[in-house]
Amino acid sequence: MYVAYHDREWGVPVRRDRRLFEMLTLDGAQAGLSWITILRKRERYREVFCGFDVERVARLGRRQVAELLRDPGIVRNRAKVESAVNNARVFLDIREECGSFAKLCWGFVGGRTRVNRWRSLAELPASTAESAAMSKELVRRGMTFVGPTICYAFMQAVGMVNDHVVDCFRHAQLAKRD
Repeated sequence: MYVAYHDREWGVPVRRDRRLFEMLTLDGAQAGLSWITILRKRERYREVFCGFDVERVARLGRRQVAELLRDPGIVRNRAKVESAVNNARVFLDIREECGSFAKLCWGFVGGRTRVNRWRSLAELPASTAESAAMSKELVRRGMTFVGPTICYAFMQAVGMVNDHVVDCFRHAQLAKRD
């Protein structure tokens, strides 16, 4: 599962708002956990969060949040579940103001994938000036679980940065895409 995610999804540029919302939600849910834990729960997240339909998630109320907190198929952390609902509401505000969430996010990298040339995984940073700026802006707008490290993981996942090491077959493939 992890290898398939790496080989097919990680680092592929994403500009569709629904997918960006999904990845931001999942990266926030990952805080303090391993990514494989989230990958194993991803299908259930898709089910209970309405296919990551932002409008529907934004309308979830206290009763639905309480139900989600009893679902073993997701991370049952109140702050993380409430964050997903809150972030959906803020997401809609951003989309209304900017035209799309993608436009705001991709603006932190000048609209194009930053292609890094790491030789080993040990070189990858946990955060960057761009992820710190993104975090600051998202927090200013009211989002939660969007610290600089979470934002950098999000940027990697959605292809805003190409952090495949240069020896990885995906590095060259993705460097040509965006």
